Amino acid sequence: MRKNRLALLLTVWMFFSQVSAQAPLKKNPDPLRFKKEIARFLTYDKKNSFPANAVLFLGSSSIRKWYTHVGFPEYPVINRGFGGSQLSDVLYYFDVLLKKYNPLVVVFYEGDNDIAYGKSPQQVFADYKAFVTRFKKDLPEAKLIFISIKPSILRWKLWPQMQQANRLIKKFNAQYDNLFYLDLAQLLLDKNGLPDKQWYVSDGLHLNRKGYQRWNTALKPLLKQLYLK
Repeated sequence: MRKNRLALLLTVWMFFSQVSAQAPLKKNPDPLRFKKEIARFLTYDKKNSFPANAVLFLGSSSIRKWYTHVGFPEYPVINRGFGGSQLSDVLYYFDVLLKKYNPLVVVFYEGDNDIAYGKSPQQVFADYKAFVTRFKKDLPEAKLIFISIKPSILRWKLWPQMQQANRLIKKFNAQYDNLFYLDLAQLLLDKNGLPDKQWYVSDGLHLNRKGYQRWNTALKPLLKQLYLK
């Protein structure tokens, strides 16, 4: 009887220890903070046609600052990067930013701002899975390339959490034929495993022209493979 009681107490203790160890969910920021930027996308689309079978670059400022039309002139490219965004924002504006274009391939970068905002890797992963659920439902024929969350000088202290989120997403994507994970993070590290200043602008967060050229070179083989399938 005493052994059973001790076993029960140990089980209860382990359960509450695991619960207490989990980081509380961080409330999503208000997606309406991007109302003006989304309105600009809508206005542009009313005045201009968008290509069929496009390669859609989607995500935060690492996408917005990427000269994708210059880097990938051989593809019909659409860029819908909006700086400061998180996964929850992309989900909120899914129809406007993604669904209506019916792209052939989506190159996706998010998670950087999520971790900096205070979300745990597990919460980022949960948001990513919610995004994939919507993606697979509304765009069943499209392919998704997730660009790994990048290290940076400014957010170097957060790199362990970012790496954990990357690992979760990489493992998840490996289960599906239309989901891909592309590690571009290692290209930005020096021989000591630290962010190499030569690839960043002065803010220590965003990439410079040379940094994006490295990304272009690394992305092109996979993009070519998926676009021709």
